[in-house]
Order: sequence, then structure tokens, then C-alpha cells
Amino acid sequence: MTVVDLEKGAPQDAPQDTPQDAPGKAAEGTGADTAPDTAVAALPDLPRRIGGVTRSGVLSVFGAAASGLCVAVLLFGELAPFSGALGFFVTAYLSFLGIYAVLTGLEEDGQAVRDRVMTVVLWSAGGLMFAALTMVVGFTAWRGREALPHANFFTQDMQAAGPLDPLTNGGIAHAMLGTLEMITIALAITVPLGLACAVYLNQIPGSFSRFVRTIVEAMTALPSIVAGLMVYAVWILNLGMQKSGLAAGFAISVMMLPIVIRAADVVLRLVPGTLTEASEALGAPRWRTVWHVVLPTARSGLATAVILGTARGIGETSPVLLTAGFTAALNTDPTNDPMISLPLAVFNFVKSPEPTMIARGFGAAAVLMALVLILFVIARVIGGRGPGHQNKRQARRAARASRRDVTRFAELHTPGLELFETGSPEGNGDTERPERDAGNGAPSPDAPAADNGEQSPEDNAPAAADGGPAPQGPPAPDNETRTGGAGGNTDPATGDSH
Repeated sequence: MTVVDLEKGAPQDAPQDTPQDAPGKAAEGTGADTAPDTAVAALPDLPRRIGGVTRSGVLSVFGAAASGLCVAVLLFGELAPFSGALGFFVTAYLSFLGIYAVLTGLEEDGQAVRDRVMTVVLWSAGGLMFAALTMVVGFTAWRGREALPHANFFTQDMQAAGPLDPLTNGGIAHAMLGTLEMITIALAITVPLGLACAVYLNQIPGSFSRFVRTIVEAMTALPSIVAGLMVYAVWILNLGMQKSGLAAGFAISVMMLPIVIRAADVVLRLVPGTLTEASEALGAPRWRTVWHVVLPTARSGLATAVILGTARGIGETSPVLLTAGFTAALNTDPTNDPMISLPLAVFNFVKSPEPTMIARGFGAAAVLMALVLILFVIARVIGGRGPGHQNKRQARRAARASRRDVTRFAELHTPGLELFETGSPEGNGDTERPERDAGNGAPSPDAPAADNGEQSPEDNAPAAADGGPAPQGPPAPDNETRTGGAGGNTDPATGDSH
């Protein structure tokens, strides 16, 4: 037998025990055998650290960044005839990645090096996107700071204001109202059609659904000017209608529809198939499964799909210019007369050489971004959280429903309530319970046998000749033994069957 020394870590050969010494040494070796288990149990249970920030990792990142910047400075300033800000930053970033991979490889293996480098690339991409978004929003708000503080900018139109008028005259009320009316018309058309088409593609697979999905994917790349030309040719030229906000809403809905269908189709595919299978196993038809299971489960994702389509349609300019025209006056009727939207107003304001008009253009762009943000918040509130996550209002509603169910179940299982209660013969309002098993014709074991002049089968059975047990007669039919002999119920008061 080999014994491992915990202090030295070297195996030692132990002498074999004889049968005479085995009982005594077994008692002595009990504590020695449990010593390794005790030592292992005494070790702290520390979780293995997969990721996170370490001191060596932070030093490697900052060291590689400084080295990459120095390499770019040397290449663009001393060693090579390079120039340009974009090339400088690209060279510095690539040098940073290479040096960081080398520094990480001094301590980690190849898999860890690839993991660290890809983590840095993803963080860099996310930071670049956030910086670009911040720069766009901040620059637009900063350039429009001169027009936004004026209240008339939100309540007046440009009918009585010109390019040389100060910012205290004129505003974008006509463009704000036009955008809201156009996007409302487009949403009223797009949301039911888009969601219905997505449900069809998800729930009814087949050759025709594949054809529809192909058409939808092709419409996603449709240029906006083509959608405007189609509506202009059909609605205005062929049907003879005038340019209006309604025609612009049709054109915007053509642009929004494929975006909503594709995004909603992807979201509906994420609904677990076990939910629909469980609903259909309970006997629910397909439409009820979709309405009560599929759509509520994917509600949050469907709201996001609608927001994506809205963001695509609310920023369109060329379809609106072709179908709604241009006006500087406020028009509240979307079916008659030209109408303008915020993107088109921004375009007309910014192309002017006057500083006041440019300030109005950036102010209108800031209002457009705020409007998109408000619509996004409304959609998120309507959509709620994802499946399995409840907000405070939903949690309170579920708690109230649970309390109502508990109260209802307690009332149904109250001991004083009986399904078979009859009035007492005295008629004093007291109730008495019938004997157990009396309702199905079975006599109570404590009740005396009823004497109605009839003999039981045991009385008619012949006695045994030799004093043995009497032979048993044929058993009674099941319906007689269960229902009192005639298939009816026995009255517990009189014993008569009926």
C-alpha cells in the first residue's frame, strides 16, 4: 500500500498488515485516514475567476496604448512621410492591438490572448458608436441653442416670417404638426399590416410564405424616392388626388412596412415552441394561441420593431416632398392642401445662407430627435418588459389577483358549506346531514335492516346437510348492490327506493 505524505508530497511504501495486527491497527488508522479529508475540507472554496479587471490587464492596456501612440508619432513625424489625422489614428490603434497582444502573450496562452484582443476590439467599437451618437446629439443641440429658448419657435409657423427676420418671429409649428399627422397615418397602416404579415410568416410556413419573406427582404432595400414616385404616380396622377399629408403617409408606410415585418418576424421566432405546444395541447385554436400566448410573450420585441420602422419613416424627406409638397403655413387637414414635415423643414432652413435660418434648422433637428425619443419612450411603456420580468405596476396587479384567488378558494373549501344540505322535519331552519353513503342506496352499517316483507337471498338458501357452511347463493347484480336493488336511489328517511 502506498501512503502519501501531505507535508513532503512523496509516496512511501507502508508495510503490509498481518491478520493478527489488523483489528488493532484499523482502530489506530481511523484518525490517519480522515486527516487528508480534513485538510481538503479546510481549504477555502474560492470560485474560479473567468473575467474581470486585473492590475496586470490594466497596465497592459495603458502600456500598449502609450506604445501605439508613440509608434504613430514616429511613423508620421520622423520615420515615414505619412500624413492625415485618420491615418494617424488608424495606425495608432493597430499598433496598440499588436503591442497589447504581445504583452498579454507573455502571461497567457493563445486562447486567452485572442479573448483579450477581441474584448478590446468590442469595447472600442462600442465606445466609438457612443462617442459618435453623443457628438451628433450634442452638436445639433449646441447649434440650435439660439432658437430653442424662444416660445414662438414652437407655436408659430413661417407664413409671416422671412429669412432676415429675427428668431423672435416664426417657428416650426406647421412642421411639427405635419410630422405627427403623417407618422400617425403611417403607423395606423403599418402596425396592423406588419404584425399580421409577421404572424403569417411565423405561424403558417410554406412555399407562399417563403415567397412573401423574399419580397419583404427585397423591399427593405427599396430607395425612398421610388416609394414616393409610386404613390405620386398612383394617388396623384392616376387617381387625380391632390398633394396632402395623407399621400405622404402612404409613402412613409411603404418605407416602414418591410422594416416592421422583418423585425417582428425575428422577434416571433424567439417565442419558445413549448408555449404554443402547451396552448394547443389544452385545446386552444391557433388564433387564440397567437392572441393570448405568442403576441403577449413577444410584446416587448414587437414594440422595438415598431420603433425601428418609425425611426426609418419619420426621417424621410424625398417621399414627403413628392407627395405632400411644401408650405409655410399651418395646415391641420391631412386630406387637403400641401403639408410639410420636420425633415423637409430642416433641409429648407439649413440650405439658406442666413444665420437665423440655419439656427432654425438645427433647432428643428433637435426637436425631431426629441420627438423620436418621446415616441421610443411611449413604445417602451406600452411594450413593457420582456417575458418573465414585471414592473412594479404589473407585480401589484399580479399580487391583487393572487389575493382574490386565495379568498375565493378559501370560500369554496369552507367546512360549513355542504353540497347536500336538507331542511329538518321541524322546519326550524336547522339543517341535518344525511347518513354517509345513503344517497346511493347503500345502507348504513349502524342502521337496522328494513323489514318490508321481503326475504333476503340468504333466507331462501338451503342449509347444509352435514352441518357445514351453507352454500352461498348467486351474487346480486352490481346495480342492485350499488343503487338499492332497483337501480334507483333510497330515501334516507323512509328507506324506500325511487
